[in-house]
Amino acid sequence: MTATRFEKIPTPMSTDADWPVPGNISFWATIVVGDEGMSPEIPHVNNAEYVRWVDRLAELATDAAGFTRKWHLEKGTMWFVVRHEIDYRGEAFAKDELVAATWLHSFTRTSVRRDTFVVRPSDERVICTANTRWALVDLKTRRPTRIPAEIRSAFPPPHAATTTAAGMTGRSGP
Repeated sequence: MTATRFEKIPTPMSTDADWPVPGNISFWATIVVGDEGMSPEIPHVNNAEYVRWVDRLAELATDAAGFTRKWHLEKGTMWFVVRHEIDYRGEAFAKDELVAATWLHSFTRTSVRRDTFVVRPSDERVICTANTRWALVDLKTRRPTRIPAEIRSAFPPPHAATTTAAGMTGRSGP
């Protein structure tokens, strides 16, 4: 069995597609689909695997900003999923080469909403879109805690986003 691989990439500077991704605040990665997440009955990616992709992309984006799991554990906090909403828009298969973007959509005092977009560039097929609400949790109390200013300031303000990928510029990190 082969594992699915993720690799951070720079923000695409242009594309023929009209992807709904804010180029100035997005984290981009490639996904090379392994065969470990295939449905046993039908040879395509199982829907549970898409949830793992959304989680992994969020982790990579947060790591790129310097807030790794190790950093959070030292602070006694961790991000917990409150809600996943995933729209399955196309099938993905073993060995597919996909491109994904994730970005912060909005903040509250203790949570963020993160959007994710996954596409197969070879045929411009959108594979899935997702919106996840993450709460920052104090590991001692197991209750949501205020997002520190250092985390908020590390991510561009969500309202500063552009709405299409056409002519994207900006940084490649979150």
